[in-house]
Formats: sequence, structure tokens, C-alpha cells
Amino acid sequence: MKKKSFIPQTKVKNPEPKKKDENWIIWAAWADRITFEEIKDKTRKTESDVIKIMRKNLRPSSFKLWRKRVHNTSIKHRKKFKLERKKLREKVKIADIY
Repeated sequence: MKKKSFIPQTKVKNPEPKKKDENWIIWAAWADRITFEEIKDKTRKTESDVIKIMRKNLRPSSFKLWRKRVHNTSIKHRKKFKLERKKLREKVKIADIY
């Protein structure tokens, strides 16, 4: 019989896979807060490599949905993400004044 631990276990719907696995690249590509630059730093896969992996492993409809989401989302690229954050901060500062 398995011994119960006193530390509560949090069940995650989509847990993070191992980084050496190709599934991690797919998981990271779907995650909004992980940029292509971070994926390249951790796995040495460029954006085009990630797109090829996603095309190979996803159904065509899922791939189209992912590409549309990545294209419209500015946070998958670090430079665009920083620009969006800067714009958001400016809006907050303007809202605080009025």
C-alpha cells in the first residue's frame, strides 16, 4: 500500500513534459508566456523548426488554429512582448491620472 504524504498534491490538467522530449516543444509552443526565443535557448530549435514540429505532430485543423493564434498574439516574440507591456504600462499610468 502506498504511503500518503502530508504535502498536498496539485493535479495539473497539462503538466510540463520533460525538456529533452519533443512534447516539451509542442507544450511550450502552445503556452502563451513562453517565447520562441526561450524555446531556442532551451532546445536550440528555431521558430521555423518549431513550426515544422508542430505541423508534423498536430492535426491540420489544430495546426491552423495554432498558427492563427501565434500570428495574432504578440507575446510569442520577446521584442513584441516587451513593446506590448510598455504600451500597457502607459495606459495604466494615463488611467491613474484621470
